[in-house]
Amino acid sequence: MSDLNEICAGVVKQVDDALGFAVVDLESGLLLGVHHEVPYFTQSYLDAVAAAAVDMFRGKTVQNVEELLTKQRGKDSYKLIQEVQMSTEGTYHFMKILPDKNNVLVVLITGRRANLGTGWTAVRKAVDEITPAVP
Repeated sequence: MSDLNEICAGVVKQVDDALGFAVVDLESGLLLGVHHEVPYFTQSYLDAVAAAAVDMFRGKTVQNVEELLTKQRGKDSYKLIQEVQMSTEGTYHFMKILPDKNNVLVVLITGRRANLGTGWTAVRKAVDEITPAVP
């Protein structure tokens, strides 16, 4: 079993303009593994980003929409969001739920010089390595 922090470091090293990579437990909001190359990514900053990711994937407003969909469709429609890509003025964020561990999220943050395809490829490859390493 590989160490999650080592896997995170490997992803950051392989993606041009990568700033950081993290593994987040969506139930607790805890960082399970993280590596970054940015001095201002303090622990409190990383915790805030993890909390935002939890809210984005499992927050109350998302749960409300999933509940409405469940009622409309007549079947369970919970934990629907599987991947998200977003951008800010200076960054790209790639986020993906681990398929076999529906409460674990990986997040890659890059600068805007990164290739979007390369970012997604790195995230999907990392998922294969991270899944067996997550408790």
